[in-house]
Amino acid sequence: MTITHTGPLAAVHTVRWVHVPAGTCLFGDARRPRLVPDLLVAATPLTHAQCGVGGTDLPVTGISYDDAVRLAAEAGGRLPTSVEWEWIAAGSSRRLYPWGDDPWTPDRALLTGAGQSPRAVQPVGRHPAGATPQGVLDLAGNVWEWTSSTAMGQGKIIRGGSYASPPLYAHTTFLNAAPVERRSPGISVRPVRTP
Repeated sequence: MTITHTGPLAAVHTVRWVHVPAGTCLFGDARRPRLVPDLLVAATPLTHAQCGVGGTDLPVTGISYDDAVRLAAEAGGRLPTSVEWEWIAAGSSRRLYPWGDDPWTPDRALLTGAGQSPRAVQPVGRHPAGATPQGVLDLAGNVWEWTSSTAMGQGKIIRGGSYASPPLYAHTTFLNAAPVERRSPGISVRPVRTP
């Protein structure tokens, strides 16, 4: 669904912000130390209801990078950097998945594998077993999430995997990229802000 809404988010008050304390992210497979400030992060990707484009809890998809930047701002935040996203997902213990190091199971995230082949996104919050220790939901699977970090070729880094991704793509260090104009049914937006 392409977002054409141009006013303020209809239900900004429904965005639940989760506090993620500051720390040093050992970023990527190379474990490069990067400082991350205290963050407030939306508990889930933004939904149709929150963006005023229907009353469902489906994540907003079909949005370009510029749409994602605008929607994050209207929600009172911004897009996370790739480092910030990884810190939110992996934490100081460098969890393999947002929930920890235990292998993926279908109750933890909407991914493809173990006999599962989802064909579309699901409403947010359906996989509480996949939450981070702070309670951030849906960082793995269902939808990729735009970040503000630039990839080679002027695209932007997306993180987390989607319903069509194997579990490897949901690893907290896995990076992917998309052209800024891409409007995919599997890419959404999750705002962050500093307290």
